[in-house]
This record gives sequence, C-alpha cells and structure tokens, in this order.
Amino acid sequence: MAAHPGHPQRRAPLLRQAIKIRRPRVRDLPQTTQETEPPSHHLPPEERVLLYEEALYTILHRLGQPEPDHVSEASELLHYLQEAFHIEPQEHEQLLRRVQELEKPTFCLKATVKQAKGILGKDVSGLSDPYCLLGIEQGVGVPGGSPTSRRRQKAVVRDTIPEDQTHRTQVITQTLNPVWDETFILEFEDIASASFHLDMWDLDAVESVRQKLGELTDLHGLRRIFKEARKDRGQDDFLGNVVLRLQDLHCREDQWYPLEPCTETYPDRGRCHLQFQLIHKRRATAASRSRPSYVVHRHLLQQLVSHEVTKYQAGSTSWDGSLSPQATTILFLHATQKDLSDFHQSLAQWLAYSRLYQSLEFPGSCLLHPITSIEYQWIQGRLRAEQLEELATSFSSLLAYGLALIRKFRSVFPLSIPDSPARLQSLLRVLAQMCKMKAFGELCLDSPPLPQLVTEALQTGTVEWFHLKQQHHQPMVQVRGSQAGGRGSACLCRFPLNVLTPHQGVLEAGKALLSLVQDVLGDLHQCLRTWNKIFHNVLRIDLFSTAFWELQGLVAKQAQDHMATVCPPVSPEMGESLFQLYVSLKELCQLGPLPSERDRVPALDGFHCWFQPAIPSWLQKTYNVALERVQRAVQMDQLVPLGELTKHSTSAVDLSTCFAQISHTARQLDWPDPEEAFMITVKFVEDTCRLALVYCSLIKARARELSAGQKDQSQAADMLCVVVNNMEQLRLVTNRLPSQLAWEALEQRVGAVLEQGQLQNTLHAQLQSALAGLGHEIRTGVRTLAEQLEAGIAMHIQKLVSVRDSVLPEDAILPLMKFLEVKLCYMNTNLVQENFSSLLSLLWTHTLVVLVEAATAQRSCPLTSCRLKTALQNLEICFHAEGCGLPPEALHTATFQALQRDLELQAASSRELIQKYFCSRIRQQAETTSEALGAVTVKASYRVAEQKLRVEILSASSLLPLDSNGSSDPFIQLTLEPRHEFPELAPRETQKHRKDLHPLFDETFELGPNPAAAGEPER
Repeated sequence: MAAHPGHPQRRAPLLRQAIKIRRPRVRDLPQTTQETEPPSHHLPPEERVLLYEEALYTILHRLGQPEPDHVSEASELLHYLQEAFHIEPQEHEQLLRRVQELEKPTFCLKATVKQAKGILGKDVSGLSDPYCLLGIEQGVGVPGGSPTSRRRQKAVVRDTIPEDQTHRTQVITQTLNPVWDETFILEFEDIASASFHLDMWDLDAVESVRQKLGELTDLHGLRRIFKEARKDRGQDDFLGNVVLRLQDLHCREDQWYPLEPCTETYPDRGRCHLQFQLIHKRRATAASRSRPSYVVHRHLLQQLVSHEVTKYQAGSTSWDGSLSPQATTILFLHATQKDLSDFHQSLAQWLAYSRLYQSLEFPGSCLLHPITSIEYQWIQGRLRAEQLEELATSFSSLLAYGLALIRKFRSVFPLSIPDSPARLQSLLRVLAQMCKMKAFGELCLDSPPLPQLVTEALQTGTVEWFHLKQQHHQPMVQVRGSQAGGRGSACLCRFPLNVLTPHQGVLEAGKALLSLVQDVLGDLHQCLRTWNKIFHNVLRIDLFSTAFWELQGLVAKQAQDHMATVCPPVSPEMGESLFQLYVSLKELCQLGPLPSERDRVPALDGFHCWFQPAIPSWLQKTYNVALERVQRAVQMDQLVPLGELTKHSTSAVDLSTCFAQISHTARQLDWPDPEEAFMITVKFVEDTCRLALVYCSLIKARARELSAGQKDQSQAADMLCVVVNNMEQLRLVTNRLPSQLAWEALEQRVGAVLEQGQLQNTLHAQLQSALAGLGHEIRTGVRTLAEQLEAGIAMHIQKLVSVRDSVLPEDAILPLMKFLEVKLCYMNTNLVQENFSSLLSLLWTHTLVVLVEAATAQRSCPLTSCRLKTALQNLEICFHAEGCGLPPEALHTATFQALQRDLELQAASSRELIQKYFCSRIRQQAETTSEALGAVTVKASYRVAEQKLRVEILSASSLLPLDSNGSSDPFIQLTLEPRHEFPELAPRETQKHRKDLHPLFDETFELGPNPAAAGEPER
C-alpha cells in the first residue's frame, strides 16, 4: 500500500510500509499556517527552546555513516549546539533528557531506482523487458556480516520479504538500458540488522510459437526458444540483484551498483543506478508537528549562521561564509531526515541569509548560491500563497536594505577598510542577480528597474553626504555687526564659541567652504578611481557622472553665496583663502566632462568671474612672497659652492624655486578669459624680471659684505666666482620663462583678441631686457676676475722680455705658463663653463695686447722676439687646452695672426729672412695668372747623380717695349739663390736679341755647385 509521505495517519511501528513517489509529479508541501516573524533574526525564548529540541532530536536519531568532512561524534555536535543556542549546562541536561524520552521517529529509506545499463538480453530479440522488485529485509544476519556473502539465490525479494512490503517498478519493454526514475519510501526498525534488496527481472509474457519465430533474428535466439520450451509458461527471467546493508550507507548515496548473478554463467550482468536517502517520518518534536519542515530548517540555519558570524566577530575577524564542520553536519542531517528537497533547502537558505544579511556582517556572496538554485528550480506553482508572500517580502526587504546601504555607501563601505570595495561589489551583484530572477519578476511586478533605483539612491545619498559635510565644516563662531559681510543682521553658526568681526566671519566661512570643496574633490577622486568601476561593471551605472553633477551644483550655490559676501579691497589673508578656493573649484570643473561631451551646462560654468576682485591681491601676494624668500635666501647665503659639480650657492637654488613657484601659481590660475590672461601673464613676467635684477643687486652686496673683513684675496675671488655663477644660473632659469608660463598656448588663445605682434612687443621685450641686464652683470663680474689676472700676466711678460740673454726661450716662459696654469685651473674649478669661457676670452684678448706692445718695443732685438714668439705659441696651446678651452676661431683673431707674422719676422736671422723672401717670391710666381710683363718659356731638369741643374731657355713673348724706338733688346740672366749658399757660382746670361719683343733663345745651361763644371751654353 502506497501513500503520501506527509500523510498524518500514524502507522504501526512494526509495519514495513513503503510509499511510492513518482518524480514527474511535483509534491505539494504540507499545509502551513501564516506566521509573523519578528523583525530581528533572534527568535523568542520559547521558539528557541523548541528549535533546540529539534536539533537535539536530529543528532540523537542520526542514521547512516558520516560524510568524510562531517563530525561523527555526537558529543561534539551537542557541545556545539549548546554554544550556538547559548544554553546553560543545567538547562541543556534537562532538555536533552526530555528529548531522549520522546518517541523515536519512523526510520525510512528513500530509494530511487534511476536506470540500468548493459543488462542481459533474455528475449528472442536479444533484448529484455526489465522491471525491479525491491524491499528491506529486517532482522537477518549478524552485525558486521554481509548479505552478499550468503549463498546466492535467485529470488531474494520474493523469497525473503513479505509481499505487502515488496515494491515493483514499471516494466520497460525491449531494452538493455532501461530508465525508471521511480522513488519508494521503505520503512525499517533497526538499521543495524536491516538490508536493502533489489531484484531485476525480465518479464516473460505468454506468446505463441509463431510470434516468437517472427522475432527470431539469429541462432542465439533459436537457442532461447528451445530453452524457454523447457521452463514453465510465464516464468520471468532473473537478470541480477543488489543487496546492501543499511548501516553501511551514508545519509545520502548516489552510485552505480553492479548487478550480482545467482550463478557464474553470466558474471557481467550490467549496472544499476540507485539513489538512497535515510529519512524520518512522524518525528515527535513539537517543532516538527507544528511547523513546516522548511520553516524549521530556516530557523535552525538562521540560528547557526548567527552564531558563526558572532564567533568570528568576537575574534576580530570577518566571517568568510564557510560554516564550521559541526554546523554543516547538523544542517545536513536535519535536511536529510526531514526529506527537504534541494529547492526548499535553497528557499530556506535564501530566507535565512537575506534576513541575517540585514543585521549581521557577512559576505553577500553567501546569497548568490540560493539565488542561483532557486532560479534554476523555480516553479511558482510548487509554493503556496503564504510562501510566495514570504518570498516576495524577502525580496522587497533586501532590496530596500541594499538601496539604503548604497545611499550611504561612503560611510558604510569606507576605503579605510581594505575589503570595502569587494563588499560593495558583492552587494550589487546580489541585488542584480536577485532582480534578474524569474521569481522576482513574477512576485515584484511593480518594482522599477534596479539601475533606476540605484541611481536615485546614489543621487539622494550624494546630497545627504554633502549636507552632512557642510554641517561638519560649519565654523563655530558668531559674527558681530549689523552688516556681516554685507548681508544684513548677525549670522549665527552651530555653536557660538567666539565673537568675530564681519571680515573675520567671512574669512572663517571661506575656510569652511574650502574644506568642504576639498572633501568633494576627494570624494569624486574616490568615485573615479574605485567606486565607478564597481557600479559600471555590475549595473552599467556611471557613478562619477551622477555624483559630479549633483555635487558641482551644490558647490556652485555655496561658492556664489560666499563670494557675494566678499567686499573689496581684498586683504592678503582673504586673497590667499580665495585663491585656494579658486584653484579647488577649477580642479572640480576639470574633473567633469569636456564641453563637447556635455549634455547640459554646469552650474560652475564661468565661476572665475566671481573672483575678479581678488586678482590684484593674488598677484601682489605672489610677488611679495617671492621677494621675501629671495631676501632671506641671500641673507643666509655664505657664497660657497654646493658641490664639486654644482658651482652656484644656496641662494641660486632658492631663487630657482621662487621662479618655479611663480610659474606654478600662473598655471594654477590659468585664467579662462584670453585678454585678462594676457595681462596677468605680463604681470608675472614683469615681477619675475624685477626679482632677477633685485637678486643681482642683493648678491653683489652680500659678496662685498662677506669680503670686507677678509685679508686673503683668494677668498674674495672665490666669492666673486660664486656670484658670477649664481647670475649665470639665474640667466638660465629666466630663459625658461616662455615654456614655464606657456607662451605658445597663450599666443594661440589671445590671437583673436590682441593685435598682431603685441605679444612679441610686450612679453619678449620684457624678457630680453631682463636677460640683457643679467648679461651685463655677468660680464661685469667676469671682467673683475679678468682684471685680477691681467696684472699678473703683464708682469710675467715684462719679466720675459728682460730676462738674461743666456736663458733659453723655453726656460724664459716657464714662470708665465706656471702662473696661468695655477690661475686658470682655479678659475675652471670655481666657474661654470660659460663664465670660464668668457674669462678665457677676455684674458686672451688682454694677453695679445700685452704681447703686441712688447713686440713693438723690442722690434730690434731678435732674441726677445724669439722669446715672445715661443710664448705666443705656448699661450695658444694653453688657452686651447686640447679642445676644453677656447676654440681655434676664437684664438686666431686678426691681432693674433698679425702678431704671429711680426714675431716670426723679428725673430728670424738674415738668411731666414732671405729664405722667406724667396719663398714668398715663389708663392707669388705660382699665384700669378696674368702676363702683363710678358712670358718666358723655360724647361728645367735636375740630374741627381751629377748634382746638375739643366735649364733650357726656349723663348719669350709679349715683352714690354722699353726703348724709345718702341722695342727692346732682351736677354735673360740666371742665378742660384740665395747667393750666400752658392758664393762661387757666377750669374749666367743668354745672348742679347736686338729690337725683338718675341725673342727665340733656344739656349741650355748646366748649373751646379762646381763652377768648373759649368760650361758654355749650348747652341
């Protein structure tokens, strides 16, 4: 006899009643009554006691082998329950005894015959018509024995289990892989002595021989016909069986079992897929009798999860969503014993977790599993009206709670806590998945789209956050006066701690507004860097744009109201506050979308016009601060180089920083109006150039002050070198003004406003004037250094001229070269390269002048000229310094070249002069291209072996007529020059040709050192 598992009728304990349930039909849950749960996750005391008894009853009547990761000891589970329910030991003992006295439940095995594969084919067709007989054999065997170890018998179920306790599946015809998917409830008393039996048979229907022959396909089928002829008509064929001890089963089993044969004829008879679940019926606890199973399970889950979360919080850690083995074991046992379906377990888990999430802190990802499970198994008809209402209430409650958290996400999920972004993302995912559920769509029909709800919550929350910050920064002062900032009567703020003048009140209000804008900027940056990505990834919501448009409108209202209270002239302190506010508002505007991408006009558009009265104060404050810093830097400067490679002093660094600060202020200002921006830039350039010239005056005065008490002139020279280097560094910094102040961008902006060339005539003229002044100061300093060295150079050159004649020129110039080596090495060490090059240029010019004067005075003394020539050569090498000094084009000036020629001539002997003369004549002859005096054709050759020069005079042409008759009597004279080299060789002459301007000589001469060898010319 089969009946519904939830039937209220009480059955006899010894009755082996099985209830067959077919899977294709969905069971309705037992009738429930509407319950009103408290808003908190804590149960009332009486409900908590009933739930505790239910959990104790579950542990005491545990069935089956424990799962691998479950707790097997009942004492450990009982101790855990006592802690989870906060039960005192004495009360625990009382409740435990009371539960032990309750009647035991009816133990049942819920067996599902799923399918079989590879069974034997018993029919003539090679197939079978399989069905299964199953039941529980009670009270056989000994504990620890195995039913399968007994002698195999063909009809285990038919022979050992009463017919009223035997159950049968449907017959699946003509198959070797039958699928049943049928479930049976089998009751038993003692799990230790109970065993499950399943026999699989092939239904043998009565058929005629003609029918069987029609099904015949091969000889194997023919043998089956002969075999069947020998057995009784209508006798079914045995296909195999499965025998299992119940005490060996886990609470839930899902396996493939081999079909055991009764003989060894066919050892491989296929496999059968079975599912088992050890469950209870007719539990004696009050909770089981009065409450639906899934409600009790939800309360138990809620209680245990609450304990797990609280336990982790007590240890200053966050619960990661994983239940302890004790809690997992208890919940598994309860769900299994109560035969809760996966759907109702997921429903209970959702209802419990969604409620706990609103009062306890744990990961929102715990809600994703029940959402997925409910969505996958959702069939609205399987829930009653009150259950649907409860589920709809949980959806609405969690949605409202989630939106409340989103509205205050800045305080609920602070970035100071590392896992805040992950927690917010988890919440959004839970809400997104919940709103996508079919259950949510069917139960919450009037709910707007989630992105719309979240956007509205973000807008509301942003406004609330702004007003909260505004109250936090409100100055706690009372403004005195009838016209507080030009607005009327006294302005009272949060708490009157102090009484201020109207001006002071406006100043305090500006500081409060600045702090508020800074908080707004910080919030927008957080939205842009962190929060926007989370909202966009989950819901495709642009949080940053939402927050920006709300906040910029609120800030604009506050800023405009504040600027209305500022009365000119603006004091320096007020100007500083307004400048910081202007910069912050400018940064806020830059965070917004570009003008081409906007769909509306920001409230802060054109906000710079509110600050126009403060511009003069800003510019004056910038200059004053820079001037004070320059004066302080020069006063503290000891004019010592910063390092071996850095040859300027501390004040030059401070001045560079001042200029950089001015440029930074200009970039911060970045005034939008082109014409006004041009005037502001002009002022910045003018102030910077003025600071540069002021610095030059201050640093020179500082050098004079430090050198006044110095007896060592070298220290004064050191300071002068540092001063020159500082000015050079200042010139480099000043030269970078166009790039630092972005003149090119300014020129593009003001192109349509200013006249052509006005920017060049104004800004560049200012800059060039300042650079010219700096260049003059640098040249003056270098000239002073050069003057200190020029006297020494002149003295050593004078000593060079007056040295004794016996001293060689190379030795005579040594004092001069040593002096220059020491001084120039010193200057190279203390001057930057630019100034050192300038110094070398001045010294070289002066040295040339001194050498020219000395050469002019000693023109008649070849020895002195030789010394001066040697000195000039060595000085050229010294000032060039192998490419590290002056370049050749700077050394080889016209003065140098003229002096070099004069000294070479003055230092040369007579013979050297004669040699130079003839060399010059040869060069002139080679360079002559005209025939103004006529031309002579000559052929010459030199015989090395004989040391003879053979000269052939061939002819002459176009000679000048020198006689009165208009003609000439030409002849040619041959000599070897210089004559002092050939004193014994007389000149040779050709014959004279009368009145002939184009004579033909055709004469040959042989010239050589031996005069006897020189013969007459050949005709």
